[in-house]
Amino acid sequence: MTFQDIFKSGFLENVTSVSLIDMGVALILAFGIGMFIFFVYKKTFTGVMYSSSFGVTLIAMTMITTVVILAVTSNVVLSLGMVGALSIVRFRTAIKEPLDIAYLFWSLTAGITLAAGLIILALVGSLAIGTMLLLFVNKKSYRNPYIVVISCRDSNSEQEAKAFLQKQVQRCVVKSKSVQKGAVELNMEIRLREDHTDFMNVLAEMNGINSAVLVSYNGEYMG
Repeated sequence: MTFQDIFKSGFLENVTSVSLIDMGVALILAFGIGMFIFFVYKKTFTGVMYSSSFGVTLIAMTMITTVVILAVTSNVVLSLGMVGALSIVRFRTAIKEPLDIAYLFWSLTAGITLAAGLIILALVGSLAIGTMLLLFVNKKSYRNPYIVVISCRDSNSEQEAKAFLQKQVQRCVVKSKSVQKGAVELNMEIRLREDHTDFMNVLAEMNGINSAVLVSYNGEYMG
């Protein structure tokens, strides 16, 4: 064993396995695509409470995945060890919106394709996915189901309320009915014809109607 063999280190030999140019280009592109994913997420968010930290997480996840895949592709032995290390990681954070899962996989996929050198695929794929989400997620549909909760005094006011709703909406179906002395509560599913809920104001002012509430299925309240 010579003097040079003593100071020879496999760890130091891996320093130049990935060039600085490759790292810089991959991280810059990952940051750009991550910003685009963040922009699309912000424009297409339809939940109740917007979380800016989740948008930043999408950018960070794209860059982190890029770094991990760069390390894996540079060393086969390292890739096997990293697979075993990541297999024991468990995430317990609940995903409230189903669409958030798509953004998480989008960030992971963009980071993987960039680090693998498939830059055109990452750019074109991200552009196509972002365009699709912007077109379809923000597309408004006036036929979304809503629930109308009506509190009536008697059966006469109940019949008047149902007849009024049938004229104002496209579809009206009774889901449940609760009857007490001097009070009748109706839960009715409706489909709006147009994007307005002014008929709820008229309904609340009708004789025999104590209250009228319009509830959408996604947690938003209107009327």
